[in-house]
Amino acid sequence: MNTLRNRLFFLFFIFLASCTPKKKTEVPQENLIPYTVVQVFPHDTKAFTQGLTVYQGRLFESTGQDNSWIAEVDIATGIQSKKVTLDKQYFGEGITIINNKIYQLTWQNHVGFVYDFKTFGKIADFKNEHEGWGITHNGSNLIMSDGTSKLYFLDTANLTIVKSVSVKENEIEQGDLNELEFIDGHVYANQWKTNYLLKIDPATGNVVGRMDLTPLYEKALAVNPNIDVLNGIAYESKSKLLLVTGKNWPALFAIRLK
Repeated sequence: MNTLRNRLFFLFFIFLASCTPKKKTEVPQENLIPYTVVQVFPHDTKAFTQGLTVYQGRLFESTGQDNSWIAEVDIATGIQSKKVTLDKQYFGEGITIINNKIYQLTWQNHVGFVYDFKTFGKIADFKNEHEGWGITHNGSNLIMSDGTSKLYFLDTANLTIVKSVSVKENEIEQGDLNELEFIDGHVYANQWKTNYLLKIDPATGNVVGRMDLTPLYEKALAVNPNIDVLNGIAYESKSKLLLVTGKNWPALFAIRLK
């Protein structure tokens, strides 16, 4: 990953950086988490991104709609390899990887899948009583969203829910929680149909900060007017870079939190 960070796509980045973001809803400055864009990588505009994760320095992505898939992605080119395509009855959602196992959610089928990380061979199915949206882990539990304000914590052995928390900001529930990533003790969540990432205390469910990625959305929109919403968060711990993209976005942004 560190060597890939040195492969700057200068022309693409300069073009994106020249786009002017539109005016957006103001958020109290004390709640905003500042960041800088370090690098821009290409992203497949056909990928309806539902999940994004880094494991052992390698990037993995999951998609939804027809021909939902999970695949390893070459960050330098955006090209997928080692792909698993779901049966058309399934609408793929988020993925996470722990203990050399890939966990994938589906949207309204109330089922998830577990794959062997090395071979991508399916190990098991598991039932999910809620809709599947985003999934991550804290090293001991899987953490899942279902499009509401709830986060569910699952036992990795039997995949049962051990607890849940309601996500609130100033005592107001924050719904539409989507793609998730666990970073340095906090859960980061895409909030569907917004350009925000919420930073959540997993013990209390309190939102302790938020990132406004509207400038990135506007830059992606200028390149591809057919993009959908922001969705996709992955953290590379060695470089401490946060990778973000969206559904049908032409770019994967590597950003650093200030």
